Amino acid sequence: MMDSSSSPLSLQTPLTQSSPKPTKKTLLSSLIGTNTPSSLTTPSFQEDNYFINLLKSSEKKALQDLKKHLLESSSSSNELTMWDVPLLGGDDRADVILLKFLRARDFRVNESLNMILKCLSWRKEFKADTIVEEDLSQFKELEGVIAYMQGYDKEGHPVCYNAYGLFRDKDMYERFFGDEEKLKKFLRWRVQVLERGIRLLHFKPGGVNSLIQVTDLKDMPKRELRVASNHIMSLFQDNYPEMVARKIFINVPWYFSMLYSMFSPFLTQRTKSKFVISKEGSAAETLYKFIRPEDIPVQYGGLSFPSDLQNGPPKPASEFTVKGGEKVNIQIEGIEGGATITWDIVVGGWDLEYSAEFVPNAEGSYTIAVEKPRKIGASEEAIHNSFTSKESGKMILSVDNTASRKKKVAAYRYVVRKCTAT
Repeated sequence: MMDSSSSPLSLQTPLTQSSPKPTKKTLLSSLIGTNTPSSLTTPSFQEDNYFINLLKSSEKKALQDLKKHLLESSSSSNELTMWDVPLLGGDDRADVILLKFLRARDFRVNESLNMILKCLSWRKEFKADTIVEEDLSQFKELEGVIAYMQGYDKEGHPVCYNAYGLFRDKDMYERFFGDEEKLKKFLRWRVQVLERGIRLLHFKPGGVNSLIQVTDLKDMPKRELRVASNHIMSLFQDNYPEMVARKIFINVPWYFSMLYSMFSPFLTQRTKSKFVISKEGSAAETLYKFIRPEDIPVQYGGLSFPSDLQNGPPKPASEFTVKGGEKVNIQIEGIEGGATITWDIVVGGWDLEYSAEFVPNAEGSYTIAVEKPRKIGASEEAIHNSFTSKESGKMILSVDNTASRKKKVAAYRYVVRKCTAT
């Protein structure tokens, strides 16, 4: 079995209410969205609750009024269904959905009602209820690259990753965004990805009722994707209110930070409290704060390999930190002769030296260099390796950060399989 407990490590050291929205829509405003309530000024991020007894009296009344108006607006309550939840059936899941629309419109009942009716109409026309089963295999090469659901954060929220750097290639851009018809097909695929994530939500008071969105801005073509991003975000904002609990931007170039500071006064405190902005080279350090390393894709400093995704829940990993000027030795002891040890190890933004050796227990035996010391670059991904011992001993994985002053986050896991007698 995978041993997820930490092995011994030895260390060697040589806002306020928003202003009016800007009239010009940019890629930045498209990415971050600006349709959250203007009157809420939460000082720091706090996820919404959906317990009716914890609502303000005015919010309870707004919810009841919304239900009343919904009933009056439809000839049959059976038509009013979202994500297989009847909105007027007395189900507490319906209250969660209705509260999302109310919060998106600051509990203004008429505006919330209008938003819901438009969303129901769009879902019917777009056939959103069955889009997960739709064959969109023409976008297979984008799966796991451009937009995809992968893993959960530490609080159980499904995580959606977005990375559009691939579209810097003009041929790729033309293939998927070259004309209006291609853009429409891409939007269907992008909605399909989101709907997969929605199906993972509980829609229950006290349950997991929103996603985490991670957007990788590395190599993103700003000008070319402006039209597509406007379409995507408008569609999501109109039809998936309050579905994102936190927006994490990674590999953020310098100009994004500058633009964000310019647009920050136009954003509500509630909106800004959901943002996490991480500069280039700090993706792993940022993601480790919210997501366990075994759920983070290897390209972002995690231990989630694409080949693992079909094999059930990920094997747990142990996190550790490598300070600047420090060398960390991970000792995995108790390995019997003939046993095979398999391990994964990753350091966010490597740029340091790594090695692995097997030390036999018997006196006079020689240490075996399983992986000779080598410098691993910042762009390299997790290491996966195995070794079969002929005698009992221990494995030592060494991470040498003595040439750097920068602290690194890291993780490892291993499994030891004993030799089976034949």
